[in-house]
Amino acid sequence: MAYIDVQTPKELVPQILEMLSVAKESGKVKKGINEATKAIERKTAQFVVVAEDVTPEEIVIHIPMLCKEKGVPYAFLPTKKELGQAVGIPVGTSAVAVENAGGATEKLQDILKRLPKKVVAKEEKKA
Repeated sequence: MAYIDVQTPKELVPQILEMLSVAKESGKVKKGINEATKAIERKTAQFVVVAEDVTPEEIVIHIPMLCKEKGVPYAFLPTKKELGQAVGIPVGTSAVAVENAGGATEKLQDILKRLPKKVVAKEEKKA
């Protein structure tokens, strides 16, 4: 998929799913493309997760670029179904934004330390 600019390390996938599961209980998680996009634009998102199996990909192609522009770290998970289950909804979701990790704050900090630097640092503006 063209929008996947960085592979999330395989060993982080279960940790991200667990963190999302805890965050949905004790924090605040926005589910779906529109909600995630709004959270990124409003700078309330601490972390964004996008599914890799989204079709058509144009639905989520703006998310990584927007995250870089706003300085929001992001990651990719293999399926919409996994992402939906992690945040407690019975259907798949293309993207989620963690606004408040709640009891998963330490887990989130650990994940952010282990993500590729490309998705954590704010992209430099071109002159």
